[in-house]
Amino acid sequence: MASKGAHDEDNLSLSLRIENAWADTYQFYLFENFWCPSIHFQAVNSFKKEFQAKDSDIVVASFPKSGTIWLKALTFAIVNRQRFSSLEDHPLLSSNPHELVPFFEFIFGADDIHGQILHLSNMAEPRIFGTHTPFPSLPESIKESNCKIVYICRNPFDNFVSAWNYFNKIKPTIVSELTLEEAFELYCNGVMEYGPWWSHMLGYWEESIAKPDKVLFLKYDDLKEDINFHVKSVAKFLGCPFTEEEENNGVVESIIKLCSFEKMKDLEVNKSGMYGRGGIEKKNFFRKGENGDWVNYFSPSMTEKLSKIVEEKLSGSGLSFKMCS
Repeated sequence: MASKGAHDEDNLSLSLRIENAWADTYQFYLFENFWCPSIHFQAVNSFKKEFQAKDSDIVVASFPKSGTIWLKALTFAIVNRQRFSSLEDHPLLSSNPHELVPFFEFIFGADDIHGQILHLSNMAEPRIFGTHTPFPSLPESIKESNCKIVYICRNPFDNFVSAWNYFNKIKPTIVSELTLEEAFELYCNGVMEYGPWWSHMLGYWEESIAKPDKVLFLKYDDLKEDINFHVKSVAKFLGCPFTEEEENNGVVESIIKLCSFEKMKDLEVNKSGMYGRGGIEKKNFFRKGENGDWVNYFSPSMTEKLSKIVEEKLSGSGLSFKMCS
């Protein structure tokens, strides 16, 4: 027999506005002003209600297809550099970053939620988690505790191209590919997993300005430009800055190399096998990892249209993106 909570969630989902997802294998529910994938809806709801944050927790938050896996790897390596000082048998060489830094949306989507909650309470500290959930919809315990949030986003042009390629790769073979034009219309309307992209970015951006000791806001494009600076910034923000000795001994550079796109893409653990309940091939998490690839896809009219939307949606916020063209 279904529990009252599950019944309430079913009723809630029936009352929400629905759109078809990019991969056309599930739907999006417009929940708390963002497009929540139907397959994650129950998990997001449970996460919001059940998760109890600890002050030592670290949350790697991101908009999908913005460099999530890179930031997870970097954060894990930075925080655990004393524990795993040898880079010869580092966990990142034998585990995908999503496995080392689990998504809340997967944890709370498990069949045995109570078992998962018990497991969470027994995890070694600091606990590091990932999430795509927008800031306003995070559990109150995360907002009210002293836990840290490191957020990453990407310029909307490259973000769109990365998302379009990714969702076409993971779709079932019986589903036809989403054309660039179809996907672009959806993206311009904010319809994407955990979108609209502009409100997702602005939620974390505004919190990073209001509480700079709580939220560190990063742009994928900036990391590509000066990774050394940003790795040190993340370490300092998380309360574990690199010592002068560590810097002199090349620890920062070692972490950057360990977590580099080329290194991770080439690892056997990331070339084969599946991740998550939906069974996504791990190799699909790695495509090009470049800035400016959007110029190979965009027509002049697409460039003009998205430029106007970016200007309109981010106007007055102070958030902007350098465009590689």
